[in-house]
Amino acid sequence: MNQLIECVPNFSEGRDLQIIKQITDEIEKIDGVRLLNVDPGKATNRTVVTFVGSPEAVCEAAFMAIKKASELIDMSKHKGEHPRMGATDVCPLIPISGISMQETAEFAKKLGVRVGKELNIPVYLYEAAQKDPARNNLSVIRAGEYEGFFKKIKLPEWKPDFGPVEFPTKSGATVIGARDFLVAYNINLNTTSVRRANAIAFDVRETGRVKREGNPVTGKTVMDKNGNPVYIPGTLKSVKAIGWYIEEYGVAQISMNLTNINVTPVHIAFDEVCKKAEERGIRVTGSELVGLIPLKSLLDAGIYFLKKQKRSTGVSEKELIKIAVKSLGLDELGPFKPEERIIEYLLKDNSKARLIRMSLQDFASETASESAAPGGGSISAYIGALGAALGTMVANLSSHKPGWDERWEEFSQWAEKGQLLQSQLVKMVDEDTNAFNKIMTAFGMPKATDEDKKARTEAIQDATKYATEVPFKVMELSIQSMEIIKAMAEIGNPNSVTDAGVGALCARSAVMGAYLNVRINAKGLQDKAYAENIVKKGAELQSTAQHAETEILDIVNSKLK
Repeated sequence: MNQLIECVPNFSEGRDLQIIKQITDEIEKIDGVRLLNVDPGKATNRTVVTFVGSPEAVCEAAFMAIKKASELIDMSKHKGEHPRMGATDVCPLIPISGISMQETAEFAKKLGVRVGKELNIPVYLYEAAQKDPARNNLSVIRAGEYEGFFKKIKLPEWKPDFGPVEFPTKSGATVIGARDFLVAYNINLNTTSVRRANAIAFDVRETGRVKREGNPVTGKTVMDKNGNPVYIPGTLKSVKAIGWYIEEYGVAQISMNLTNINVTPVHIAFDEVCKKAEERGIRVTGSELVGLIPLKSLLDAGIYFLKKQKRSTGVSEKELIKIAVKSLGLDELGPFKPEERIIEYLLKDNSKARLIRMSLQDFASETASESAAPGGGSISAYIGALGAALGTMVANLSSHKPGWDERWEEFSQWAEKGQLLQSQLVKMVDEDTNAFNKIMTAFGMPKATDEDKKARTEAIQDATKYATEVPFKVMELSIQSMEIIKAMAEIGNPNSVTDAGVGALCARSAVMGAYLNVRINAKGLQDKAYAENIVKKGAELQSTAQHAETEILDIVNSKLK
């Protein structure tokens, strides 16, 4: 697997778009790097940039961006709501695929060495890149901010990891490290009071608030035996939070960093802030995402809010995202565009999903054209997807049927299974055509020498094997959908029993159609034992599908009498 890391530098400029553009231009100059998102904030006077690529390319792009920021941003003139200590305030590297956290931390150290040496900027390491636990927390490192660092940097315990022990007036210092994926998330309140916003932030953040004797606000701070303040923990683990006022919006916010969304996901943080705000007579009006978010976070949120409504969660990915956005109020302050904010969508290679992005009319016309693909394999996959979709539809209708409220969860579970199978089968529509194209590419390879011929033959065989496995997978998925379709014919909304019947016809046709492709592609395999085995298994699956179809249609016909 190719190594892929993400970099999310925060630059202390959020108002001058020309300066921001010059910085991001440096990133886009580097081959092997893809700029995903640029998120400027006027009130915070800070821009969060997200880009991904190979580790070497990302580190080069990060260095050039840090260099440009140090040339363009004068920290002595900087004002903003967000804590900061440098022109490039923080520059985390995040492992995405094919690379460990430890390896990512080594790249962060190398970047830190170069920034300190070549740019003469003090660098502090944090999170996984920092060995000293006393100084691996960003908020601890940044305490005192830009104004306080002229003295802080002189303290022996705060000597930079790299670079000079003098605090540069213009560029300030920067923090470089390696960490897990972090979601920066702000929750909007119907108040302008920073004090009240901070009170809610202290209620929920993991570190909580300082314990005081008597009055919780003005009382004397309670100290432990080592002379350190004692804290009352907040209610949410892996959450950092502060309250602030955003003049741009005219409201106070709870600004949060969700450092482990597996521990505290976005929807739990949102609901907990709603609860604590209500206890203080304040209402949450919406929320704001800073930067990007993983797809799973929004899907989990959509499922969470549908379950609270006792509604079926077996709906499309698009619908789950819509529910999440509306429930979290992510569109309160401006439009929320999933294609620009979800990291998987930004990384998606749409060239491999050409067919499923077409309209029904265009897909039919493409099929009818003189091109050999899409052919029977892609059509079989699509028929299978429609069969699974019909079973899912009956499950959703049954889940929401008046008078069946006590059974909503049962049907929701069936709908979830159907939605997953439908999604997988839809992907196979393009995958079957992609498999065919691989065969054509292999046949087009050079054959001038014996070595060329050997490589060409191997490529043809590999592509043919794959083109056999794709329709076989369509067979397996379509048969799995028949379990759902049969259950819906038996126990689902009786008004939709014929929909289940049509779903069975689709699923059976998908199995039989895909089997034809298995057989014809297996004929081109030199590995005859493998070919005979997959054809034999395919015949068994076809028989199973035909038997299941008969059973389902018998149920449907009995209910129509």
